[in-house]
Amino acid sequence: MASIDDHPGEHAAREPIKLIAVRETALSLDEVFGAVGDDAAGGIALFVGTVRNHDEGADVDRLGYSCHPSAEAEMRRIAEKVVAEYPVRALAAVHRIGDLGVGDLAVVVAVSCPHRAEAFEACRKLIDDLKHEVPIWKHQTFSDGMEEWVGAC
Repeated sequence: MASIDDHPGEHAAREPIKLIAVRETALSLDEVFGAVGDDAAGGIALFVGTVRNHDEGADVDRLGYSCHPSAEAEMRRIAEKVVAEYPVRALAAVHRIGDLGVGDLAVVVAVSCPHRAEAFEACRKLIDDLKHEVPIWKHQTFSDGMEEWVGAC
């Protein structure tokens, strides 16, 4: 009998990056979840970032995201690093730009791996690195009329 590690499903897929996008349109959980489906994956981790109604004690009414033209390429670079570090079967990441209201989806990332622990770790690495390294900026508008730019990297 072959060892578990000899099974091809225990390793990263050949081309696991299925979806990378920066969009001005509403994001779809179904699209991202569907992109990471893989018969060899025993775990899929999905993270959804939404616009919340507060930040550091102040009420947020809305926000806008803008990005550098290199944002999508930077997302792909980060995805490639995650794929190199974990046995990713499939990976997807989309980020919204433009004006968003409270409750809107701002970012959706998902990773499928042979096992749940790997999927959780890879997804966490993906979203953390995206938030720290991709040139996407957030402009918050507070209910008191104040505004603030927040850099994601």
